[in-house]
Amino acid sequence: MSENFNVESVYKMAISSFFETFEKVAEGGLATDAAGKIVWINQKYLEFLGIEEAADVLDKDIKKIIPNSLIPEVLSTGKPILFDAMEYSKGWCVVSRFPIKDQNGQVVGAFGFVLYDSLDELGPIIGKIQSLRNELLFVRGELSKSRRTKYSFHQFAGISAAASKVRREGRMAASKSATVLLHGETGTGKELIAQSIHAASGSLMNFVAVNMASVPESLMEAEFFGAAPGAYTGADRKGRVGKIELANGGTLFLDEVGDMPLSLQAKLLRVLQERELEPLGSNKVIPVDLRIIAATSKDLQAMVKRGDFRSDLYYRLNVFPIEIPPLRQRLEDIPVLSQFLLDEIAHRHGLDILGIDEGAIDYLSKYTWPGNVRELGNILERASLWAKDQKIELVDVVNCMPKEGGQVPSTLAEPGIKLKGKTMAEAVAAVEKTMILDALAQASGKKVAAARLLGVPTSTFYNKLLEYRI
Repeated sequence: MSENFNVESVYKMAISSFFETFEKVAEGGLATDAAGKIVWINQKYLEFLGIEEAADVLDKDIKKIIPNSLIPEVLSTGKPILFDAMEYSKGWCVVSRFPIKDQNGQVVGAFGFVLYDSLDELGPIIGKIQSLRNELLFVRGELSKSRRTKYSFHQFAGISAAASKVRREGRMAASKSATVLLHGETGTGKELIAQSIHAASGSLMNFVAVNMASVPESLMEAEFFGAAPGAYTGADRKGRVGKIELANGGTLFLDEVGDMPLSLQAKLLRVLQERELEPLGSNKVIPVDLRIIAATSKDLQAMVKRGDFRSDLYYRLNVFPIEIPPLRQRLEDIPVLSQFLLDEIAHRHGLDILGIDEGAIDYLSKYTWPGNVRELGNILERASLWAKDQKIELVDVVNCMPKEGGQVPSTLAEPGIKLKGKTMAEAVAAVEKTMILDALAQASGKKVAAARLLGVPTSTFYNKLLEYRI
């Protein structure tokens, strides 16, 4: 090594250069002391916040200036938050936060930078990354058939704050051994999150899932706790290993736990308290060490008040609650989520679907999705199978939408019919096709009703459907 080469000097220059570059390319930056008071802010950040003078924010608590800031968390943990979405007065922005430490490793402050002042630019990038990760997960699954979970947090696709919150809380749960309670409507992805938590925890043991609604009540006790040989009429001569024992050392996922009968609730509570189980018809006590992840689409608190669910079991399960929002509350995720699902569908069916056009996305984004992500996946799968080209078009989606259920958009005229450069015949065809699609949407897909709305004979309407391949 050259005698003139000074590692410490180069390190200091690199750090200085890094923050100078960061400040130039970012939309704004600030720094706080260890107490969370702002000690520095650049002009770009002042303009971003709509504040005229630095004196208006200096020496002020950052939570009073930016209520949603996670700088206090960085100061508390000493760990950076490299990439996060934060809400501000005009919408959402992408931010990075870093702790500042002294020579002894003590946190003395924090830096915060706004990388992007909008999430729009990140949609295609994140969607592509998630698609690539999906392909990677598939390849890994083919190479290792012993993989016990098939989902990870990357498959809970979306750029919304709601989706980010679920992934962040899921990863936090994975780093701990606490019992998790997932709450969300049917089709929101509760099992996906449960499997992701198990996979991210690094456990090499089993992930055992049981849907309470699918197990007959008469078999539930044997299903969960197992049974000794000949424990009951029709019992296996070799005995039966229960789901709890199968999950020992790993994770037991109780889907729709609200459907669990009270008699079984009491026995499950004892397992959670004593960490042991006794198979049906046996005097043998088996020690168990497992994580419970429960999921429900019901209001368990209301069930507790009615006496339909044990309060002591509820409190045992509700240690680390995670709320999974319905799709209608994160409609901004439709573009990324649709592309992600289409990549998965194309791979599964061997299709050559490359994407979905903006008109179809706009239409999907106006539907209320009572079936949530599961319903979206179903619609896109049907549209993929019927699509005539490599790209799913608006007509493919309209033809696959349910006749009843969520509210369908009342018009398909947005963003407008582009007539410039068309011949008279092409322009007429474009207008007719749009009017037909609009009428179908208003009539919830019913062709006779749509023809009546347009004031044309049913036979003429059907001929137009054939002509325009609708």
